[in-house]
Amino acid sequence: MRWRTAVGLLLLHLTVASGAQTTPTSQAAHEWPVSSPTSQGLSLAPLAAMEKAITAGEFKKIGSVLVARHGKLVYEKYFDGDAGTLRDTRSATKSITDILIGITIKDRKLSGVDARVLSFLPERARKLQNPDPRKDNITVEDFLTMSSPLECDDWNDASQGNEERMYLVEDWAQFILDLPVRGRMHLGEHDEAPPYGRYFSYCTGGVFTLSEVLEKVTGTRADRYAQENLFGPLGITDAVWVFSPMNIPQTGGGLRLTSRELLKIAELYRSNGEWQGKQILDAAWVQASTRPHARIDDETEYGYLWWLKAFKSGSKSYPAFFMSGNGGNKVVVFPALDMSVVLTSTNFNTKGMHQQTEQLLTDYILRAVEN
Repeated sequence: MRWRTAVGLLLLHLTVASGAQTTPTSQAAHEWPVSSPTSQGLSLAPLAAMEKAITAGEFKKIGSVLVARHGKLVYEKYFDGDAGTLRDTRSATKSITDILIGITIKDRKLSGVDARVLSFLPERARKLQNPDPRKDNITVEDFLTMSSPLECDDWNDASQGNEERMYLVEDWAQFILDLPVRGRMHLGEHDEAPPYGRYFSYCTGGVFTLSEVLEKVTGTRADRYAQENLFGPLGITDAVWVFSPMNIPQTGGGLRLTSRELLKIAELYRSNGEWQGKQILDAAWVQASTRPHARIDDETEYGYLWWLKAFKSGSKSYPAFFMSGNGGNKVVVFPALDMSVVLTSTNFNTKGMHQQTEQLLTDYILRAVEN
């Protein structure tokens, strides 16, 4: 960790108010083409105003803000820690699991998203509680879209499958798969089908269960598979995972990466799965992951572990897909703007945590876009 901090001190810092730039000296810093905001169509004034507001405490516990435009790093500012600080972005890193699933399909280790989860976990199927034919039909896609039939809802404290209950037991995957099938009351005799045919219910445990699926189909533990097939090609060497009591990587969130490494993930998807001339995963997978498969509310839809929403700034609206985690953490791609943004925050479990980072996006970063 001391080594990462020392390297981080050498990395690029942009001072927006003056437009000054410190030239990177470490080899890692040269992985990113660097440019000034103005040369990539961003106005300095809104970015300077954002820095002033964060520094004045108008926005709480913001860790970092990074912006890439047209493939170049144009803005990088740290308000807590530095470029070497590993960021706990909580559920934002669920999207990493989507990428790993996409790579296994590309490498023909997994037949597709319609593969049935329990077919890979026969030892769990044999001792399943609350057996139901609908459980046998749970697919990888059901967990990628937060729409399995299991009674699992992290947004409902009363849910049997709430992730806080999962963390109290040793065997997380069995805990999730043992859950009963959920039911819904509805007004009138007929229940209308939801948009895209899926009922959204936010379930971290389902995404964790994909960790075991990944290991079964690849023969490699998920964290090691990620390092070999995703992080290594991106130049990421020091990712730190959370593990279950049974030493299974938590693919449902909590993975620690630096802000720059999070930006690399965004840029990988902005460029349709390509990184520095290498196709890490198929463009068709990126497109499938970032189109709607379930509706959350009137403004927000869900892809394969990616959130989909248009952010309004002034009179304009900018469609985006993004990673999102507790504390207000956001890793956002604006395809039409050819721009990626990382916002990290430790404002965990507080009212308005997501609203404040969205406000940074809409009131400052998007306002900076000139062309």
